[in-house]
Amino acid sequence: MNKAHSPAGVRPPFARYSHAVEVQAGSRMLFASGQLGISVNDEVPEDAGAQAELCFRAIGAILAEADMDFGDIVRINAYVTDRAFMKAYMEVRDRFVREPPPASTLMIVSGFTREEFKVEVEIIAAAKG
Repeated sequence: MNKAHSPAGVRPPFARYSHAVEVQAGSRMLFASGQLGISVNDEVPEDAGAQAELCFRAIGAILAEADMDFGDIVRINAYVTDRAFMKAYMEVRDRFVREPPPASTLMIVSGFTREEFKVEVEIIAAAKG
C-alpha cells in the first residue's frame, strides 16, 4: 500500500490531496500522458466539468488495462485554461480520487493544442508488483 504524507509542520492541503505519497519498493509504476476532454467519437463538450469527466474516464480505462484502479494513483497533474474551471475540475476529481488522496498539482495554463480544450489531466500510478 502506498503511504500518504502530510506533515504537521506543513500547512494542510487546500483540497483533497496529499503533500506527498511514498511508493513501496518493488511497485509497478504507470505514467499516463495527459488526457484531454474528448470522447472516442471526437466530441468535445463545452463544459469544463464534462471535459474533466472524460479525462478521468480515459484515465480509468488506462488504469484498468494495466490491472490498476484509481486507488493506485500517487500523483495527479492537472491543467485548466481558466480559474473559473477549477471548481468543476475539483468536483469531478474528488469523485474519482480514493484514499489516501494522491499528491496533486493544479495549474492554470494559457491553452492547449486546440482552443476548445479546457482541462487536461495526467497521472502517475503505482501498484504492488
